[in-house]
Amino acid sequence: MNVTDVLFLAERSSGEGGFPYLTVVLGFFALIVLVIIAVLGRFFRIWLQAYMSNADIGIFELFGMSLRKVHLPTIVQSKIQAVKAGLSTISTRDLESHFLAGGRVINVVRALIAAQRANIDLNFKTATAIDLAGRDVLDAVQTSVNPKVIDCPSQTGARSTVDGVAKDGIQLKVRARVTVRTNIKQLVGGATEETVIARVGEGIVNAIGGAELYKRVLENPDMISKRTLEKGLDAGTSFEILSIDIADVDVGENVGAKLQAEQAEADKKMRQAEAEGRRAMAVAREQEMKALVEENRAKVVMAEAEVPLATADALRKGNLGVMDLFRLRNISADTQMRDAISKSDSHPQSQTTTDAKRPQTP
Repeated sequence: MNVTDVLFLAERSSGEGGFPYLTVVLGFFALIVLVIIAVLGRFFRIWLQAYMSNADIGIFELFGMSLRKVHLPTIVQSKIQAVKAGLSTISTRDLESHFLAGGRVINVVRALIAAQRANIDLNFKTATAIDLAGRDVLDAVQTSVNPKVIDCPSQTGARSTVDGVAKDGIQLKVRARVTVRTNIKQLVGGATEETVIARVGEGIVNAIGGAELYKRVLENPDMISKRTLEKGLDAGTSFEILSIDIADVDVGENVGAKLQAEQAEADKKMRQAEAEGRRAMAVAREQEMKALVEENRAKVVMAEAEVPLATADALRKGNLGVMDLFRLRNISADTQMRDAISKSDSHPQSQTTTDAKRPQTP
């Protein structure tokens, strides 16, 4: 049964006074046609734009992309730009998949067009990988064509110069400008500008430290650039270093003399601490000797106290006679008399010396 048979049955039923099936069927088909016209009319303008630009995007493709929540003007505009630039290998499906992955489709297409004009080897797969990695692929292509200059150290950093010390101890403060261009092949996974700045700063410090005299660096600043470029500092980065230009070299402080002064001060404090330790040990030793002297004096006193007892014991036992005792006492008395005479003779001499040293009053 086809559409003609349906219409015939509907007309026959309505002619017999029954339900108006013909009107319902015609209304249903009219509704379907109106829906189709409304849906197609929504995409007609953008489809016509793509068709007139030979972008090869069907109206049903536009309908499918709309159901997948794809921004149609972005895809159509990118496809038109690619076709007009001769990038026929980029398909609508590739653009749609990159958009759904969160990429910047227009930016990628513009980067591919710029790379083609500049004879840079860049395909759609690499460009989308760079874009999805968070890098600005268009800026990378533009930097490859027109190199940019990076300040070392960065103007936004805490330090305004790269400081190095020559072998003679003089500090030099250097500001450099690094000219780089993007290395497209290493853009994914390569280090950023911060790494380049850090490596160049390290190379400058190394070059200054290798100079025997700071005056040689001032006379020939390009020695810093030559030694720094020889190290291949752009390895593993997203950039290729073209040149390193020394913008300014200033003389800083005498770091060598300052360090020597600080070392001398530290040595002085260490020697003072050692001397203080030895003095404390000497004082302690002196106190120990004084205590030892007092201890020996006590022993002498104790020994002298035992002499009378020993003498009495010797007399009792007959080991010492009375005459021997008197003889010992005479010897002791004679010794004390001689000590008294010697002290009396030395006292006037010391008194005379004291009077001679005393200033005379006119």
